[in-house]
Parts: sequence; C-alpha cells; structure tokens
Amino acid sequence: MCLAVPGCILSTTEVDGTVMADVDFGGVRKEVCLQYIPDAAVGEYVVVHVGFAIQRLDEESALRTLADFDRLGILAEEFGDGFETPAQHKGVRPAQPAPDRSWVPGATGAVREGADS
Repeated sequence: MCLAVPGCILSTTEVDGTVMADVDFGGVRKEVCLQYIPDAAVGEYVVVHVGFAIQRLDEESALRTLADFDRLGILAEEFGDGFETPAQHKGVRPAQPAPDRSWVPGATGAVREGADS
C-alpha cells in the first residue's frame, strides 16, 4: 500500500537545485522533496506521497490523521521493515522495543502478548 502521509517539516536544504526537507512523521524522519511546494516552511505540515510533499495541511488535521494511521497500524506498514506487522500478528515479539507513540492521544506504543489486532 502506498499512502499520502502528513508530516512536519523539521528543516529544509537545497540539494542540486532542489529544495529538500527533513520531515517528521510522528517519530519517523524521512527526507522529502519540496519541489511541488518549494516555499513550505519549517514547522508546517505537508502531505507526502512517494517522497514528494504534495500539499500543506493544518496541524490539527495532520495530528488526527497520524493518530488514526497509527491506531490502524498503517504507519508501521508504511515505515516499518515489512516483516514486523506480520510477525506481531503471529505473536512474535519484535527484537527491538516498539517506537515511542506518546504523541498519539491514548496510545501506549506497547506490544501486548495475545492482543487482538
């Protein structure tokens, strides 16, 4: 699955004439191309699809969408290693601790043994 995911711009830089940004997706940081919205600024939220910021988004909508994606396991699918989610469904505990999801209201980020998914 390939989604458009909201993220917050942490910094911007120019690389070979292209404006790039370091973007935070609820704890996961990725480099993103700002070619379509080169005037996007640090602190703004953008919707990113296949590595390109395609539009701006207000903070409330961005945080709500990230929380929904996290609750549904979509962030793990999009940014995980590809094997973590199927392993969890089979009851295999990850080798590394789960990422901090304290930014999501009501989420603990904990993996529970035998939890229904």
